[in-house]
Amino acid sequence: MRTFCIVLLFFSFTEIFAQKNIYQLRAKKTTSKIVLDGSLNEPIWNEAMVADNFFLNFPYDSSFAKFQTEAKITFDNDFIYVGAICYQPQNEYVVTSLRRDFGSDDNDFFGVYFDTFQDKTNGFAFAVNPLGVQQEGLLSDGGNGGSQTDWDNKWYSSVTQSADYWVVEMAIPLKTIRYKTSSSEWSINFGRANRKANEVSSWVPVTRNFRVWNLGFTGKVVFEEPLPKPGANISLIPYVTASHSENYIRNENKTSANFGGDAKIAVTPSLNLDLTFNPDFSQVEVDRQVTNLDRFEIFFPERRQFFLENADLFARFGFSRIRPFFSRRIGIGFDTITKTIVQNPILYGARLSGKVNKDWRVGLLNMQTGTQREKGILGDNYTVATFQRTVFKRSNIGGIFVNRQKTADSLRDFTLNTNDFNRLVGLDYNLFSQDNKWNGKIFYHQQISPDPKIDQFAHAAYIGYNTTEWNIAWNHEYIGKNYRVNDIGFVQRNGLYRFEPLAFRNFFPKGAISKKVVRFQVGQYNNFYWDTNFNLNDRNTSLTFNVVFQNTSYFEVLVRNTYTRLFFDFDPSGTNGQKLLSGTDYTNSWAEMFYRSDRRKLFSYGGFMGYGQYYNGKQFNPYIFLNYRFQPYGSVGVEADYYRIRLPEGFNNSDLLLLNTRVDISFTKNVFLTTFLQYNNQTQNVNLNARLQWRFRPVSDVFLVYTDNYTSQDFSVKSRFIVLKATYWLNL
Repeated sequence: MRTFCIVLLFFSFTEIFAQKNIYQLRAKKTTSKIVLDGSLNEPIWNEAMVADNFFLNFPYDSSFAKFQTEAKITFDNDFIYVGAICYQPQNEYVVTSLRRDFGSDDNDFFGVYFDTFQDKTNGFAFAVNPLGVQQEGLLSDGGNGGSQTDWDNKWYSSVTQSADYWVVEMAIPLKTIRYKTSSSEWSINFGRANRKANEVSSWVPVTRNFRVWNLGFTGKVVFEEPLPKPGANISLIPYVTASHSENYIRNENKTSANFGGDAKIAVTPSLNLDLTFNPDFSQVEVDRQVTNLDRFEIFFPERRQFFLENADLFARFGFSRIRPFFSRRIGIGFDTITKTIVQNPILYGARLSGKVNKDWRVGLLNMQTGTQREKGILGDNYTVATFQRTVFKRSNIGGIFVNRQKTADSLRDFTLNTNDFNRLVGLDYNLFSQDNKWNGKIFYHQQISPDPKIDQFAHAAYIGYNTTEWNIAWNHEYIGKNYRVNDIGFVQRNGLYRFEPLAFRNFFPKGAISKKVVRFQVGQYNNFYWDTNFNLNDRNTSLTFNVVFQNTSYFEVLVRNTYTRLFFDFDPSGTNGQKLLSGTDYTNSWAEMFYRSDRRKLFSYGGFMGYGQYYNGKQFNPYIFLNYRFQPYGSVGVEADYYRIRLPEGFNNSDLLLLNTRVDISFTKNVFLTTFLQYNNQTQNVNLNARLQWRFRPVSDVFLVYTDNYTSQDFSVKSRFIVLKATYWLNL
């Protein structure tokens, strides 16, 4: 472990030798008002420097884009303005719907990416498609984690179309962006996608193993004068709801009204205070159901708006399977009467997060949940404090403290004098090399509980090497047998060593075959789990071959060999049948194929088929999806996932079917309907969720949400819920 850490730190020092970027724009300040009409006819646009000669990122990264883009930037005391001319025939747009926050992989778009502190780690993304639909997002981990589009904020844009090009004008309030006071220089890049031509390009070239919003590839925008302090930036977001619910199993009916809201206060231009009172998340889309044949808990991502801005300051500590803090634990409780997990109201919350200066980021969160004595649920207070310090050019060291404290007992509705708590302290070192080839992490997390035990810690180390041709990584983890943090974080299993080496090699064909194929990839992946006595519990060794075609279709084959030694009794049928006994072990082989068609076409499809050994039996798993897009008003999608499990006599055979149907309709840019129907015979549930949204002003909405749950056997109603919710974004 010590040697591994020394190697990881060595690569950090290579950052100081990175080559300086030569891409630079000088932004003049406009003295006249800019009218957002998509015409770029104000005098300042004729004077502004042009970012042009966009370079391909996909399918090749060795030539200029065929369909070019010209981008410009200017500013005044209140806004950053971005203008762009995107060359593309008008009848060749690919736009999946008119819904805000469109998917970047399936739509044409023009985007701008700001790294306001020039740390090449955190940034802001703003994009528009040819029909004027907006998308905004937060960038973290250098952009490697994608653009977090669940983040919402107010900004403005306009688009016009001509026969051979479309024009976009953006006005982004300085209040929307976090930046250092009196900034005179930001890092910046522009990105563009033309899906019909299968081109993704950017102003500053980005190698094709990264996305165009990767902050390791940016130029500079130098402002004619330092940006002004944006002044008071306070937003109030109140809400009101009216709801009715019916529980046919308990024979209960409830009609209620509620109110609450959020506040966003800019303490400084780069440090934000978020407050919430009696928050309501009834409009958040339901989780996609899965067939669960795993022996461990499944991770579902956070979708609630309050937890999303600067979420990496709280949620990115550790690894995906070792999270010291998982915000979805807040607002749920265990009903001791029905023995089920239920929602528990959040009374209030406060979060301070953002940049202190170029090198320091901080986060502080406090949330209080309610008490429901009739369900045996007592209130909890959650406190999370974090910091992040930039070291070298892009790497950082972070620290986290988490505390869950029970705030009620059998006699008192509120008290801090209880011995029911769970705490954790941890340190993470995150490596991002200047040239983007190396990334890694080392962390150590220590749990603190009322009854301290040995082995209440977790540590891990990861190093990855990523170039156009190679993706090689090594991961090591240790989770103590008494490291139990699933009331504040997420850990699938305890008492283990995990080793995860992988290597993937890309081949880019030339000549005639390159007209059909973008890339071949072959890879080998390994995953080993040992217990603390170094007994092998699980092994996964797989070999993968895949092809990315020029028409965006994709094909993959995989073969896998696994070993499993059970350390608790387990029913492999997923039906509460006869269990395999703890201590028994199984070696299985498996093969699968996957295909996805050209995603640019109005009708697309794909499927998966797997077959092989499964514990002491066999499993056959076909999956298919169909999607039809009635551009630009929405799409209809259908998915079917079937598991046919056959086990020896004495064990249950099972036929598990999961059906999903999703209808997504955009009547206009402001009125949307999403209907999601899910049939799952494993959980014996059919779920219907319909959500109608009217965005009557920027980031101000009215939602009508209807949810039904039925039994999968006879489709009798189990529960029904309808809610009307209105939110309003008010800038003070």
